[in-house]
Amino acid sequence: MREKYPSASRRLKQAARGALVLPLAALLSGCDWVVLNPSGDIARQQANLVVVSTALMLLIIVPVMLLTVLFAWKYRSGNTNATYDPEFHHSAKLELVIWSAPLAIIIALGSITWLTTHKLDPYRPLDRIDANTPVAPGTKPMDVEVVALDWKWLFIYPEQKIATVNELVLPEGRPVRFRITSSTVMNSFYVPALAGQIYAMPGMETKLHAVFNKTGNFKGFSANFSGSGFSYMHFATRSVTPDAFNAWVGQVQKDGGNLDRATYLELDKPSEHVPVIHYAAVAPDLFDAVVNMCVRPGKLCTGEMAAIDARGGTGKAGVLNVAALTYDKFGREQVTTAAPGMADATVRRFVRAYCADNRPLRASVARDAVPASLAAPTKSGPKSQTLGLVTTARPPLS
Repeated sequence: MREKYPSASRRLKQAARGALVLPLAALLSGCDWVVLNPSGDIARQQANLVVVSTALMLLIIVPVMLLTVLFAWKYRSGNTNATYDPEFHHSAKLELVIWSAPLAIIIALGSITWLTTHKLDPYRPLDRIDANTPVAPGTKPMDVEVVALDWKWLFIYPEQKIATVNELVLPEGRPVRFRITSSTVMNSFYVPALAGQIYAMPGMETKLHAVFNKTGNFKGFSANFSGSGFSYMHFATRSVTPDAFNAWVGQVQKDGGNLDRATYLELDKPSEHVPVIHYAAVAPDLFDAVVNMCVRPGKLCTGEMAAIDARGGTGKAGVLNVAALTYDKFGREQVTTAAPGMADATVRRFVRAYCADNRPLRASVARDAVPASLAAPTKSGPKSQTLGLVTTARPPLS
């Protein structure tokens, strides 16, 4: 006969079971399924890859775990009905099952990995907006230049000629090509709803092609530890309609400031909890200067250094140009100039002439760029000079 009212002990057991379920429910309520339910086509394909790969592996893992429990129970010492055969050592049928099933799974996983590695290559331009919408022929992706700073993110929109800090806004349904670099240590650019993470490295440029398939507010962050302010290196990400994107661009152009090189150098200083900043104008060559480590005036770009190296170097003149040919983010190498008015323009002119195939032009520039007083040390003058220009004395051109 069932009790009309539960006893105290039964109520206590029910409460205990409820208490065990509550922490699990609390943990599950905090789960963010954005990785498996993203809003971008690239992230969606990556999520499908994770699901398919996991399912294929479970085809082996689940039977093995179940059979482990079954064998342990069936062949326990207390089961006298189980066949005892201490001489058993081989079964061709069992070996066929043990080896063929995992081999088939490995072949399937290898094929999927090979195909998706090429199809989801972040450098590969998109060929579709979603599973049912191919990219129209001649469609040009929108460029967004990304710079990882300590500890914030800078986004430059070269087509719109604007820039933002810690805010990324993209139009729904338009392919985007990210050009990514870092002004400091290595970081990792990651918007889970959009695409997989890709590293941002100083002195290098990485690329990522992606697209948003629906509007919404999302989160982006650095997925690679980069110092004390790493925990706050987040940025707001929004996918909006094309009309809303154009309206946002117009608002930034109306209210934003000017991001020139001097402003960038101030922004580049380490800082935390940086609010959203808008810039209505951007120096046109800023991103390339960041990649080539020559934002600060007086610095040779790494591309220019490589061009000089490709031509065999500067010979003995390089002894007087260690400062201009080295890099220190904070300028501790103390770049100096040989004479007033002979800094940036002369350095650029020298590099162009030195790396050009026109020998008369190279010789002319070399003669004009070097003051006679600096061409060689005099008896009464110092025996060596530390100059920050590659335009000082160099071997004659043959």
